[in-house]
Amino acid sequence: MRGRIPDSFIDELLARVDIVDVIERRVPLKKAGREWTACCPFHNERTPSFYVSPAKQFFHCFGCGAHGSAVKFLMDYERLEFPDAVEELAQSVGLTVPREGGDDRVQREDKTDLYALLDAAAGWYEKELPKNADAQAYCKKRGLDAQTIQRFRIGWAPAGFDGVIKALGGSDRRMQLLNEAGMVASSERGSRYDRFRERLMFPILDRRGRVIAFGGRVLQSDQGPKYLNSPETPLFHKGRELFALWQVKQANASLTRIVVVEGYMDVIAMHQAGLPIAVATLGTATTPEHTEVLFRAAPDVVFCFDGDRAGRAAAWKALEAALPRLRDGRQAYFLFLPDGEDPDTLIRKEGKDGFEKRLKAATPLSEYFFGELAHDVDTASLDGRARLAERARPLIARLPDGAFRDLMAQELEKRTGARATLDTLPAPRSALQRPTVAQRSLVRSAIASLLAQPGMADQVERPYGFLRLDKPGVELLAELIDTARSRPGINPAVLVEHFAERPEYPALQKLMAALVVGEPEAQRAEFFGALQRMEEQAVIQRRDWLTAKSRDGTLDSAEKAELRELLARRVTTPPA
Repeated sequence: MRGRIPDSFIDELLARVDIVDVIERRVPLKKAGREWTACCPFHNERTPSFYVSPAKQFFHCFGCGAHGSAVKFLMDYERLEFPDAVEELAQSVGLTVPREGGDDRVQREDKTDLYALLDAAAGWYEKELPKNADAQAYCKKRGLDAQTIQRFRIGWAPAGFDGVIKALGGSDRRMQLLNEAGMVASSERGSRYDRFRERLMFPILDRRGRVIAFGGRVLQSDQGPKYLNSPETPLFHKGRELFALWQVKQANASLTRIVVVEGYMDVIAMHQAGLPIAVATLGTATTPEHTEVLFRAAPDVVFCFDGDRAGRAAAWKALEAALPRLRDGRQAYFLFLPDGEDPDTLIRKEGKDGFEKRLKAATPLSEYFFGELAHDVDTASLDGRARLAERARPLIARLPDGAFRDLMAQELEKRTGARATLDTLPAPRSALQRPTVAQRSLVRSAIASLLAQPGMADQVERPYGFLRLDKPGVELLAELIDTARSRPGINPAVLVEHFAERPEYPALQKLMAALVVGEPEAQRAEFFGALQRMEEQAVIQRRDWLTAKSRDGTLDSAEKAELRELLARRVTTPPA
């Protein structure tokens, strides 16, 4: 289940829609044999390399590597989050998206009320701004023009404990909504008061431009915490949201680069200076959810931090969060600012062009990665190179399978001399991640054949004999068979989507992209042939293990009998 949308509904939705229709409404397609083709909408090209397969219900670009189901296409093309893409796709075929966990109708009404209340709160703060001379003077001092104030809906929370309560809390229901939205807090005695007071207010918008929370900034540093954000609410989860992402998308029809800075005012200064590509996290370190949202918005992400110790610690956390998302075509950079400077002050000093030069000179992730890991290591010594290799290997293993992961492993080997091929990295045990020769011809072959014809899963006898084989990817194959068996008629794209939140998902998508749907009988023979050879390998594996154990004299009577039986079968190693 993704979010609270049942898996069964996603299955039904992907079975109901035709990916060709979905894409053709947005990209002109031409028939090319069994498939459809076009110039890729995700990168510039003159010769079409973007293909859509009706048989697989899958798209793939051989130029930039973009691929996926109809839901994935909408997420990438329209820059939507998964639930929003499902909603749009469902509307196109007349379906209503259900939610698990209670009365869906009531939940939607409650959220609608919350959105309306928060929008009203933003409007009230906006009207209060012109009434306060200090707030007006602060905006002028920071160089905010009227257009910028309007674009970001900047407002003012006046002094007093009940301004918002009086303006918006006219009933028990409204007070309940104010509490759910995080707009009020409670004292020890239980009385409620405005959470935000005497602060410049910045509405936080979701990916549809709706107000979901607020950030408030004091005018003077001695007036309390510099920034105060809304608490977690049914609408707001700070580990997933980014300040000004909505404004960035509105300002850029085609976004190739996005910059992550630390403060709201830094974001606004960049937008006002003509660089509407900046966002900020909301009082928290960069999370994996943040990086996924960032890379969906743009292929290049620049993390911009102060050059002090805290800034470098924040940068390293951002790097760790980004590693699993760096599939081919995505790039991350790091920009560290001079002491005492931030984007706001630098743009005022250097202007747009000066800051652009700094962005273009940002350090690529690969360079920052090795430089940071080696900063206290003597790479001239054998021990130092060994330490660098041990530090880097588990991090490189978190990269998705692809060219960048290969090159990072090669660079580690170049710097340390230690063997750093992907086979040595502790990657997830998946048949799809750099398999050995045996894996490539058996486990991988079986998975590919099953993806081509999921209906074959019904004919696999239980219990699965191949599960006794100790090879990466065997358990994934069994899970794929179980999933296909439990959903008769499932198509390849739907089967892959069931693993969308799993580390194997990108590799399964690549396998789908390279899959050729051939003659059914030939693929059936390949699939069941691979399963049979895997079972034979499992027998050989068990026999060899028992034989080695017999040399130690540690076999019990049952194991001795089993070994005699296996030796009598005289199973030979099947060809790879």
